[in-house]
Formats: sequence, C-alpha cells, structure tokens
Amino acid sequence: MEPSDLTTRRNGRQRRVPGASTLSEHIGSMDRGETSSPEPETEEEADSLIRSSDRENRRRHRVRPGIRGELGNIALLLFLYVLQGIPLGLAGSIPLILQSKSVSYKDQAFFSFVFWPFSLKLFWAPLVDALYFSRFGRRKSWLVPTQYLLGLFMLYLSATVTSLLQSEEGPKVGTLTAVFFMLAFLAATQKILTVDGWALTMLSRENVGYASTCNSVGQTAGYFLGNVLFLALESAEFCNKYLRIVPKDTGIVTLPDFLFFWGVIFLVSTTLVAILKRENDHSRGRRNVPEETQGVTETYRLLFSIVKMPTVFTFCSLLLTAKIGFSAADAVTGLKLVEAGVPKEQLALLAVPMVPLQILLPVIISRYTAGPRPLDVFYKAFPFRLLIGLEYALLVWWTPHVKQEGGFPLYYYAIILLSYALHQVALYSMYVACMAFHAKVSDPLIGGTYMTLLNTVTNLGGNWPSTVALWMVDPLTSKECQGAVGQSCSSSLEAELCVKEGGVCVTTMDGYYVESVVCVVIGLLWWLWLGKRMRRLQEQSSSAWRCRVNQ
Repeated sequence: MEPSDLTTRRNGRQRRVPGASTLSEHIGSMDRGETSSPEPETEEEADSLIRSSDRENRRRHRVRPGIRGELGNIALLLFLYVLQGIPLGLAGSIPLILQSKSVSYKDQAFFSFVFWPFSLKLFWAPLVDALYFSRFGRRKSWLVPTQYLLGLFMLYLSATVTSLLQSEEGPKVGTLTAVFFMLAFLAATQKILTVDGWALTMLSRENVGYASTCNSVGQTAGYFLGNVLFLALESAEFCNKYLRIVPKDTGIVTLPDFLFFWGVIFLVSTTLVAILKRENDHSRGRRNVPEETQGVTETYRLLFSIVKMPTVFTFCSLLLTAKIGFSAADAVTGLKLVEAGVPKEQLALLAVPMVPLQILLPVIISRYTAGPRPLDVFYKAFPFRLLIGLEYALLVWWTPHVKQEGGFPLYYYAIILLSYALHQVALYSMYVACMAFHAKVSDPLIGGTYMTLLNTVTNLGGNWPSTVALWMVDPLTSKECQGAVGQSCSSSLEAELCVKEGGVCVTTMDGYYVESVVCVVIGLLWWLWLGKRMRRLQEQSSSAWRCRVNQ
C-alpha cells in the first residue's frame, strides 16, 4: 500500500503516474470496450469523416462549454470520493488509538489485516465486474449496496466501539479487526469497481479529465477528515490547548459520534443517489461508451496466463520481497513514537505539510522515469531508503531523552518532519519508477488487467512484510523482572507475577531495534543480489512481456 508514512496507512490510495494514464489502474477498466472504426479506404471517405467529426465537436462544444454543464456530476464524483476516504482514514487512526491503550504488537499485527483488501481486490474484481442489474445501472448495482453496508457498519460501530476499546480485558482487537476489515473490503469494492468506472461514463468526453482530479482531491480530503482531523478533535489535550478556553476531559468529537454522523451521511446520500441519479444517461455531449463485460472464467484464465509468463513471474516474485527491508521502519516506527509519549494527534498533523510535497514529487520524479530504464531510479533510491530506516530507529531511541515536562520541543517535531520528508522522497522515487515500469511492460491489448495485476502484487509486497514486522516485535523483545527475585517477564502471566511480587518489568532489548537492523541487512542483501536482477528485466524485449493469448 504504497505510499505509506510514519503514522498512517493509505492502503486505498493509488496515485496516477504522469505519462501512464492511458493504461487503466483499475480492474473496472477491463470491461470498458471502446469500439474502433475501420480505417477509411479513400481520401474522400477520410475527408467526410473529418468534416463530420468537426461538426460533432463544434455542436458538442456549443452544448457544453467548459464544465458549466456538468458541475453537478463533478460535485457528485467529488462527494463520492470524499466518502471513500472516510473509512480508510478511520482505519488508519485505530492503530494509534490502540497503541495509546498499550496493546501488544501482536494485536497490532492482527489489526493490520484490515489494510489487505486493497491488495487482494483482484480476486473478487471479476465477479463484481460481471454481475449487475442492467436496468438499475452497472455501477449503481454495486455502489448503492456497498455504501449502505458502509453506513450500517459505521452505525453499528458507533454503538459498540466504546465497549470494544474499553473492555476490562483490554481492547477487543479481534472484533475491531473483523468490522474494519469489512469496511476496507467495501471501500475497495466501491472505489476500484464502481466510482472510478462510473466517472468515465458520467462525464462528457471533453471533461472526463476532471475525474482524476475528483479522485485525488476527494479521497485526500476524506482521508484527512477521517484520520488527521478526527484524531485532532478527539484529543482532549489538543482541544484544550488550541480550541478551548475552559479545559475538559474529552475532545470536541468522540469516536462514536464521528461514526454515527458519517454513518447517517452514507445512508442518506446513497438513498438520494439511488433515487435521483440515473446512470445510463446518454444525452447530447455525454460519453456514450459501450461497456462490454468480460466473462468471469475468461478473466481468471487471462490473469493466470499473465502470471505464468517467465518475466512476469520473476518480476512479481521480486515485487513481493523488495520491501522486506523497509517493513520495520514503515510499520512500527509511528507506533513506537506514540509508545514513547509523542501525542498521536501531533504525529497525524505532521502529514499535513507533506501534502504539497506528495503532489510535486510524482511530477518531478516522472521526468527521470519516462525513459526506457525507469527501474534505474528504483535501484538508486533503494539504499537511501534503507538508511532512512536506520535513522528512524535512532529517532525512536532519542525520543525519550528529549521529552520535557510540557511535551516535546518544537525542534523535535522539525526533525521528525525533515525525516519524514526525506523518507517521502525515497519512497516516491521507488513508487513512481515502479508504476512507470508497469506502464512500460503491460501488454496494450489487456492493459487494464495487466496493470491491475502488477499494482496488486506491488501492494501485497508492502502489506505482508508490515504484518510480519509488527508480529515479530514482541518475540524479539527481551525483558527482565527487577525487584522480585526468581521472577521473569517472558510472558504476560509471568509479567503479572512479577508485579504481584513487587517487581517491575524492564525492557533490556527492544525488538524494534533488532528488527530495524535485521531488515536493513536483508534489504541490503536484496539490493546487491536481486536488485541487479530486477534492473536486468528492463533489457527484456517487449515480446517477453506480451501475453500469449494475444499473440
């Protein structure tokens, strides 16, 4: 789920690489068949077609000058993308809330499965793509039920999340994981398979470019509302310091209230869309694109044929292992900072200054990845990102030493911000290079399926190492019982006995530091051995990447 950061997991978001927009990043594009007319056989026929096209363009321009005639559709798309970002932002905020309640890292690893649906969407995408009610609308057939379910899950959580987080035995991580996994699953279905596909037929041909703008702006805004803004308004310390005159014990917004509000918004807005918005509206100037459905069996057979290709199989294997070296830094560092006392809302707010950088970086980096060897940028940025992982470990070690009675000094947050910015440069260099290579090698005849497969493998290659990294923190951590003779802290039961005997468990070796070193060593070995093999894939001819079913 690239890109990721210290404190949040943007597993639903995929940025479009400049220069690669002609190839779809979503499985929904597999079914958007665009019919092509045969080439004219005579000059007179060509001139006739050109004059007819010019008349059609002039008539279309008169009917819809600019975007004035489609502001309603653009506003609807923007709103739907905002709704997509809300559950993703909430899912990204829960690990920080759990960490403030001192849950184990095994529990954090278990909750990290919430972010997997966007890496596994390829498995159920063909089913959603093939099954729908034509009268109701291809996209609405899935958009309406998924958004209703999202709203209902939020209402359910609003009534139960307090008990799930504050039970006597500690947070019920299993139930939280199950519910938020469903939220992420529904959000992935809504995003990849409904709204993105609908956007291309909802807007006219001249305004379809605004769909990607609605995607980027809307989902970023929704994620910001569900993560950064929520964590800030939920924090009593932040609200008392910046927003209140009279201090209170709670924030301005509580998690149940936030979930209830957006649950109602989901239900009401979905009802209005289902009743008032017609999907199959092919009025003048509108994109009347015939949409053909590819059979489920054929789609799975095509995916299997792509994976069996030697070059693709090798590339996918490398993608699944490339991010092991970054897993400790990406998955654990933010939680360790919260454990060390850094307020979770302050960490979330540090993501705000990064937004301009995240917008500019793909544009700048794409200049260096537009050539025939985009993976050279990936290879050069790799060791730089490994070094940043070690710097993150040093930052976590330094954090308790710089903590003051009133919190952390301003220069501390400045250093975190600088570290985060450097991390983003390395991360986006690798990400944009990888996406550019996907666009370069994807078979144009099946570009949507090909790109979706490679993007899915890329996301999965970041998710599974993060889950393993979280899971291994506790086993790699060593603790001893001080103040009670004969007691140990090797398990939770022994730790309780230590405390009952008047002792205290003290960490002698933090598993995070062990992981950080091990991950960097593994990453360095991967770079020296497999990294060169990955670069050599650029030397393969285009025929080596072409699926046999299209030859």
